[in-house]
Amino acid sequence: MTLKALQATSISRNGVGAFILQCKRLDFHYCDWAGSSQGMNLFLQHNLARFAASHPSIEIHVSPRPHRHPVIRGHFINGTQHSICVRNLEKGQVLQKAEILRDMSGEKARRVKGGRAVGSLNEGTRGVWSPFHGAKAPSFQG
Repeated sequence: MTLKALQATSISRNGVGAFILQCKRLDFHYCDWAGSSQGMNLFLQHNLARFAASHPSIEIHVSPRPHRHPVIRGHFINGTQHSICVRNLEKGQVLQKAEILRDMSGEKARRVKGGRAVGSLNEGTRGVWSPFHGAKAPSFQG
């Protein structure tokens, strides 16, 4: 009896095997003169090198924008861009905004249809399961 190997190709999915960040580039725009860029300037001086070293897959661009508020712009694999204005924020808050852009998928924010936590093409006949459904827990009385 001979064995035949099955020829099957796997479908690649993000997160299975290896995770690929969707953010490919972050642009940091700041102003040296304006007071609203103070937190961004401190972030660029103290935290940016550590942030860039911990995320080597993200390209970092830093450029001055005189007389404008500081902005972080994220460029994503799917071709979209998202900008977050960081005027008058502290350096820790600027880091949080950069992490938000790093973790974004680049897709537009969509509203959950029907207000349900689970979305499916085939709705279940029994509805969505919850741990509060079913028989009551037995009470232990002594």
